[in-house]
Amino acid sequence: MKAQTVVVNGVSKSHSMTGWRIGYAAADAALIQAMTNIASHSTSNPASVSQYAAIAAYNGPQESIEDMRQAFEQRLNTIYPRLINLPGVTCVKPQGAFYLFPNVRPLSDACGFTCVTDWVKALLDEEKVAVVPGAGFGMPDYIRLSYATSLDNLEKALDRIEHFIKEHTK
Repeated sequence: MKAQTVVVNGVSKSHSMTGWRIGYAAADAALIQAMTNIASHSTSNPASVSQYAAIAAYNGPQESIEDMRQAFEQRLNTIYPRLINLPGVTCVKPQGAFYLFPNVRPLSDACGFTCVTDWVKALLDEEKVAVVPGAGFGMPDYIRLSYATSLDNLEKALDRIEHFIKEHTK
């Protein structure tokens, strides 16, 4: 079984180390060597401080992981109902990570925009709320919304989104 198993993982989500860009792979030695050959020619190595931070995260106390998981779950359970109650918005409730990926095309249309990307730009310009257009992920009717911030920031962002919708659907 070991020879047929490949594990690819990282610390971004498990240890809330977003931005550190540290991951690992565990597999048969020959496969790891092939992966190393490809990676060494296509990416640069992560900074030493990031590598040491990841080691400390794995070897250090693990109690905070459950605290972080609960905090993300609280954020999701607070903002998800508000998001899906926006007119025309549909979204599958995520089971992992810290992103929501709702379809906002009907809402964007109702607000008078010809595409979701224009809706996203106007939301940023007018309400200072940053979301990522789904076009970059091959899903032009969707947006990616991160909930890797405080619950207070998320609630303010949704208040601003609701205000934006009211202003554009008068």
